[in-house]
Amino acid sequence: MTDRQKTNSTPRSRSRQAAETPDLSSVLSAKVVGQPNVISSIVPYVEMFQAGLAPENRPVGVFLLLGPTGTGKTRTVEALAEVLHGSSRNLLKIDCGEFQMEHEVAKLIGAPPGYLGHRETQPMLSQQKLTAVTSERSSLSLVLFDEIEKAAPSLTRLLLGVLDRGVLRLGDNSSVNFEKSLVFLTSNLGAKEMMREINPDFGFQSATSGAAKEDVSQKLQSIALSAVRRKFSPEFVNRIDHVITYQPLDAEAFAAITDHEIDNLQNHVNTRLGIRCFAVEVPFPTRQWLIERGTSPEYGARELKRTIHKHLTQPLATMVAKNQVEPGARVRVEVAKNGESLVLRATENGEAVAPSHPTVLLVDDNRDLLQFLERLMAEAGWELLAAESAGEALKIVSKRKPNAALLDYMLPDGNGVDLAQRLQRIVPNLPVIMMTGTMLGAEEEAICEEHDFPVLRKPFLATDVMNQIRARISARAQNGR
Repeated sequence: MTDRQKTNSTPRSRSRQAAETPDLSSVLSAKVVGQPNVISSIVPYVEMFQAGLAPENRPVGVFLLLGPTGTGKTRTVEALAEVLHGSSRNLLKIDCGEFQMEHEVAKLIGAPPGYLGHRETQPMLSQQKLTAVTSERSSLSLVLFDEIEKAAPSLTRLLLGVLDRGVLRLGDNSSVNFEKSLVFLTSNLGAKEMMREINPDFGFQSATSGAAKEDVSQKLQSIALSAVRRKFSPEFVNRIDHVITYQPLDAEAFAAITDHEIDNLQNHVNTRLGIRCFAVEVPFPTRQWLIERGTSPEYGARELKRTIHKHLTQPLATMVAKNQVEPGARVRVEVAKNGESLVLRATENGEAVAPSHPTVLLVDDNRDLLQFLERLMAEAGWELLAAESAGEALKIVSKRKPNAALLDYMLPDGNGVDLAQRLQRIVPNLPVIMMTGTMLGAEEEAICEEHDFPVLRKPFLATDVMNQIRARISARAQNGR
């Protein structure tokens, strides 16, 4: 054991590690979007290690991560590495697709003595490599077996000793200790069955009731566990601490991931260009355009990075290479008139900054509700245009074009259904959501159904409003492709 390992194993070191990762759940939630159940399952094991109460003679924790592709399984382990060690590269990743043949598994542990070249063949799993992915901040190593279902059966048999006793015997008869490791296995088992279970438009229906979401979650968990039991032996499954099923991402998650990726791009520009850096301005319609092309029910957010790289990073690099951007300038990214591409241009001095989040028109004569939603939307970075009557709303819309409208049915000078139709004549295809504490008349119900005005029945949760607005804006963008 090295001096650094000894230091990290002391109670004082463990206290320092805990102090350096305050509120681990909140930090991880900001990096892994839309998967609160995943965070709540993993964090207790990290805290148990930091407290010095991890079990002996086995890994700190073993997790099997399942779910549809593009929902953040691998990203979870990378985010945990960032929080614990300061870099997503501080993890030992084994791509199981490279070990589909039985003889290839020998590369993990090295060839035993007597085989030609056994001294020249370094095992991929060794004590040195486990130690190399730790840091001064934490002695907890992260080991990821990606797409475990693709590996030859001998790999899962090899892992039985690791998951049970925390020890791996190498080809030269030396051993690797996994007692200070979190072991993650990712898999797409059951993904096709999950997709058949989920509504094809699930990615943009985040306003589904809590009971319905819970029902879908339970069904996905059942499908995942059935697929796991069909694939792996009972003794292997029984050595896993948690089988975690990732939920499909919704409109809110896609928006948050897009914001995160754009922030990463801005940080990349600032870091690489230094004093020559500039601001990248991505308005809300442009972000919606990126979400449309970088996300899907089938692949989640997997294509989003490539979409941003192709339509933002590469064109920005071209502008920099041609000296078309002055240091300290702003580059605005807008959707082309044909809607098929993005246009980048350096903004002029004094030109207003375009909003990067939706602008919502709220019409209700309940001032308490107006103030509450205004505060809620401001915290989310949204802009609220508030009106207490239909006449006031029409004046606002004649000057400002909102991205969505939230209308109360009962207004001092009319009703919300009539106002919604008038607003759509001014702003074609404006997403409109009705609010009401009473039953609508048969005629109004028919109009809402004809024009696709969803109705929120009071009382409702504030999150229902936000999610419904996101869903309607996303649905409008999808239909306008």
